Amino acid sequence: MSPDRGIKETVVFSPSLAMNPLLIPEAYIIGAQPLCSQLVGLSQGQKKLCQLYQDHMQYIGEGAKTGIRECQYQFRHRRWNCSTVDNSSVFGRVMQIGSRETAFTYAISAAGVVNAVSRACREGELSSCGCSRAARPKDLPRDWLWGGCGDNLNYGYRFSKEFVDAREREKSYAKGSFESARLMMNLHNNEAGRRTVSDLAHVSCKCHGVSGSCSLKTCWLQLADFRKVGETLKEKYDSAASMKLNSRGKLVQRDSKFNPPTSHDLVYIESSPDYCLSNQSTGSLGTVGRLCNKTSEGMDGCELMCCGRGYDQYKAQIVERCHCKFHWCCYVKCKRCTKTVDQFVCK
Repeated sequence: MSPDRGIKETVVFSPSLAMNPLLIPEAYIIGAQPLCSQLVGLSQGQKKLCQLYQDHMQYIGEGAKTGIRECQYQFRHRRWNCSTVDNSSVFGRVMQIGSRETAFTYAISAAGVVNAVSRACREGELSSCGCSRAARPKDLPRDWLWGGCGDNLNYGYRFSKEFVDAREREKSYAKGSFESARLMMNLHNNEAGRRTVSDLAHVSCKCHGVSGSCSLKTCWLQLADFRKVGETLKEKYDSAASMKLNSRGKLVQRDSKFNPPTSHDLVYIESSPDYCLSNQSTGSLGTVGRLCNKTSEGMDGCELMCCGRGYDQYKAQIVERCHCKFHWCCYVKCKRCTKTVDQFVCK
C-alpha cells in the first residue's frame, strides 16, 4: 500500500470553485460562450461572472490548484494530509464538517485565487486590469521611483471576493440555523485567506546606476511567495477559534477567556475527526500505510501518526544527487547515487 495514497494534484476543485474543466485552459478560447454554463459546480452568480470574465477563468483554476498543492505541502506530516477518498473533489467529504481543516481549505483556496489573478494582471494576461496602481508608500525614500509593474493586489482581492464569495452570498438560511453558521464561517475564512495575501505583500526594488552603484531605485508592490502564505495560514489553523451561534444568530467564540478572532484569523464550528481510520462519512482516509518518523515526537512521529497501532519497518532504496561539481561557466554537474534507508509505515 502506498504511504502517500490519496494525494491528487491533478484535480483543481476548491471548496468554493468546483471546476474540473479549468484543467484545460485552452478551452477558454474566444467565442467559447457555452462553457460557463457547462462548468459543474458554479453557482448562478459565478456563471454570470464567468461569462463576463472568461479570460479570468484559467487563472481562477490555477489559483485553486496552487492552493491545493500548498495545502498538501503544509499537511504532509499530519494525519489529514489534504487528500480525499474519491475523485469528485480534492477535499471530499471533509468539507461537509465545519472543522479546522475546512477553515484552512477555504482560506488557502481564496488566497490562491487572489495570488493568481493579481499576477495575471501584472503579466498583461487579463483585459480588465494591468499593473498595480497602489499608492506610493509614505516611508519610501523621496529619491526612489515608485512605479515598475507591480502585482495588482487591489484588483485580485476585489475579483476574488466577488467570485469566490458569490456561492455563499446566494444562499439563504433561517437565522440561527446550523447552515447559517456554516455560511458565516465560510465567508469569514475566505476573507482571512485574502487578507493573509494582502498582509504579506511587500515593496520590492531594483537598483539602477553606473557599475551597480544603486544611485537610483525603482520600486513596486510585490506579492509574497505563496509558500509564505501557506505557512502563515497553517499558523492560523493551529490557533483557529472555536465558534458557536449566540441568541442573535451571530458567531461568537465558545471560550470567552480568549480574545475574539479578527477578520485575519480562521474560525471553525465543529470538532475535527481524529483521521486515524478510514471513514467514508467524514472523508477520512485513515493513516494505515502512511510513512512515519520513528525518532520524532511530533505529529509525523510513528506514535501519533499511527494512532498507537504500531508500525512496520522496511528497507527502501532511494536515488539522490551526489558528488556535485561546479563547472565554469556556469552549471553544476552531479552523479546519481543509490542508498538503502529504513522506512517506517503505519499498521
